Amino acid sequence: MQKSWWKILGAVLVIYSTIAGLLLGVPHLDILNETIRNLYFHVPMWFAMIVLFSISVFYSIKSLMYTNEVYDLKAVEAINAGIIFGVLGLITGAVWAKYTWGQFWSFDPKQNFAAISILLYFAYLVLRNAIDEEQKRAKISAIYNIFAFPMMVVLLFVLPRLQSSLHPGNGGNPGFNSYDLDSRMRMVFYPACLGWILIGYWIYTIRFRIRSIEHQTN
Repeated sequence: MQKSWWKILGAVLVIYSTIAGLLLGVPHLDILNETIRNLYFHVPMWFAMIVLFSISVFYSIKSLMYTNEVYDLKAVEAINAGIIFGVLGLITGAVWAKYTWGQFWSFDPKQNFAAISILLYFAYLVLRNAIDEEQKRAKISAIYNIFAFPMMVVLLFVLPRLQSSLHPGNGGNPGFNSYDLDSRMRMVFYPACLGWILIGYWIYTIRFRIRSIEHQTN
């Protein structure tokens, strides 16, 4: 029980933020209206993805430093879990865009760069599957991952700000501020972010344990 407290906390926070996110009041802003509730799901997915990709980079660096297959397995499973949340981030964003911008995909710079950043990590998985020799695969994958992460950061947080965009916080379009995120929303949004990050980490640890068992069996 003592080792699982963070799992319980993650589950409780996600359940709380889901129920409260659908039931508690939100500010009625032009265009957004009730769709602003998607903030409790869309943004936490991206935060969870970024945390998991950060973990993968950490273990990719350790894999290169110590040539330990355990670090390689941790890196790839962190990416596998991160991709799940990246795809969920794209889906929740597309649904939100449908009700605020009028279509699921409007080729907004933020949408395009987010999709490209996910494709970078799909390419990572394709690259791994194309290499049979374990040590060579681990080394090349680690090098790719170390370069892919800063590219992802640039695609998500730098390039969209340099172009006109419908997405809040990019291209001169202001992000959600103290007026938009009132105290009611903060009470849900922050727990949602922490909860989904913990759930994402939990998924990663489960995947790693499964992969470790498979690796030992083979």
